[in-house]
Amino acid sequence: MCGIVGYLGPKQAYPILIDGLTRLEYRGYDSAGIATLEEGGKLRVEKKEGKVANLEAHVAEDIPKGTVGIGHTRWATHGPPSDRNAHPHAGSKGRIAVIHNGIIENYESLKDLLSDRGHTLVSDTDTEVLAHFIEEVMTSTGLDLPEALRIALKEVVGAYAIVVLDQSQPDRLVAARKASPLVIGVGGKNDFFVGSDATPIVAHTKNVVYLEDEEVATMTRDGKLSIRTIGDADVTPEIQAIELEIASLEKGGYEHFMLKEIYEQPRSIRDSIRGRVNLQRGTTTMSGIDENWGEWEKAQRILILGCGTSWHAGLVAEYLFESLARIPVEVEYASEFRYRNPIIRDTDVVLAISQSGETADTLAAIRSAKDAGAHIFGVCNVVGSSIARETDAGAYTHAGPEIGVASTKAFTAQVAVLTAMALHVGRRLGRVDDGVFMRLVSGLDNIPGLVEQCLESAPAIGEIAKLFAGAENALYLGRGYQFPVALEGALKLKEISYIHAEGYPAAEMKHGPIALIDEDMPVIFIATQDDVYEKVVSNIQEVKARGGQILAIVTEGDTQVKSLADHTVEVPRAHEALAPLLTAIPMQLLSYHIALLRGCNVDQPRNLAKSVTVE
Repeated sequence: MCGIVGYLGPKQAYPILIDGLTRLEYRGYDSAGIATLEEGGKLRVEKKEGKVANLEAHVAEDIPKGTVGIGHTRWATHGPPSDRNAHPHAGSKGRIAVIHNGIIENYESLKDLLSDRGHTLVSDTDTEVLAHFIEEVMTSTGLDLPEALRIALKEVVGAYAIVVLDQSQPDRLVAARKASPLVIGVGGKNDFFVGSDATPIVAHTKNVVYLEDEEVATMTRDGKLSIRTIGDADVTPEIQAIELEIASLEKGGYEHFMLKEIYEQPRSIRDSIRGRVNLQRGTTTMSGIDENWGEWEKAQRILILGCGTSWHAGLVAEYLFESLARIPVEVEYASEFRYRNPIIRDTDVVLAISQSGETADTLAAIRSAKDAGAHIFGVCNVVGSSIARETDAGAYTHAGPEIGVASTKAFTAQVAVLTAMALHVGRRLGRVDDGVFMRLVSGLDNIPGLVEQCLESAPAIGEIAKLFAGAENALYLGRGYQFPVALEGALKLKEISYIHAEGYPAAEMKHGPIALIDEDMPVIFIATQDDVYEKVVSNIQEVKARGGQILAIVTEGDTQVKSLADHTVEVPRAHEALAPLLTAIPMQLLSYHIALLRGCNVDQPRNLAKSVTVE
């Protein structure tokens, strides 16, 4: 949510800012704006509700001139989407401009203080309060911007990633963070780039510095970067190389990023298990587990934390770890975990799952569990992210950048890595026999090819979508390993088509949801041939008796369910522990095609953000 881009250097800032904001559109936003210091030091702010294209149209031919600037895409927290609430925000004297991701929790008390000192605010945002407060500190103390910002942030409660311009100091750009990510790109010609993630930076440099919590960075036109903590301690910048390629941020000929990412799954799954599953040797390798084996060996429980799609991947992992490693597992919404006074022991292993590695709720839950002495293992997709840095060990998923807000390849990459982890732990503990282990290792190695087969069903799913696109509600049902896939399928439909959908264990249907079923209700069953197949067949018959429209995802060659369902989509045969990696594909394609038919913005659904970096 929200996107930040900044530039200081010898080039014109405006084209860099607009390009950066365009690359940040995937994060979800409702308005966009820029601030530049034009020649002569004049601060110019332009902002507009709506898309980045609206901002460009507003600026038109009157393009800002200047070689330092900041830009922002806003996802509304305090105050509705509007021109006046869009970032950047200026201080009362128009001396500074601020862009901000996060939430200032004590903004009301700061606002009262500022009002007492004669400040008048024109927006509904907490960010404008921050801009006025920083300028107030500068005015009352005579300090320059970096020092004034450091002093001001001592009084701020909440989360922030901020970048500030000062028209009296046109050769500086200042940034700071706490509990919200911020990356500084270091160019080769005394230029600096700032981003809420690497996407607006990678076109210009691969060298970055990840700011840590409560650090303030000052960039100067002569190429110097200095970092101090809010507590006034010097920090030596650590420059790291990022592997992100600019081509991975383009649609590559696909109509939407989501469709591209659905079709990238054979490769992203292969990349996620490469080096971890060796079919020839019949082995698995998980260095993050092996280097901390004592923690896993003594584990009496695994706690899995995640939000949204990552929570669903965690539910699949619950089945995997309990079946293969025989360790009790609890899966928790990270957003609720730390608020219910959970019992955490030093014999617990906590698995934190996050695509971005920046999910605020998951980070907060990690810190609570870490304070209680648990071993923390992260599963995330973004190298150098906060979760990757704060966990004791971890595994990257190697899905590559996921630009579409609705997660697709990140989900299957997470499930693939979690499957390899469960196999590895179960094997080392001696709880998986050789035959089962080899069948699963062989099956996991074959999954990318089977996913390619699943993708061949896209045209048929597109036709089925035409029949369901007018629905107001939908029900997704599965049992065992397929129950989490039912939840994920329902979430995908809700996210991008705005159809109300719910996922349930199929057996729970008759404990309430069956009351909803009529001839207008699409019911999507995941009915692959596994240990509970016959039970699911009975549930299908119950829906059929009540006139529901049945779409069933079945194992290739199935005849029994085909005779009952109105529509079927086949997936290749696979071990039930691996089948979620296949059945997720038609769920994604169905949601995509329905959303397209309903005229929805597939890549940027309303009200949603890709990375939820505030609570």
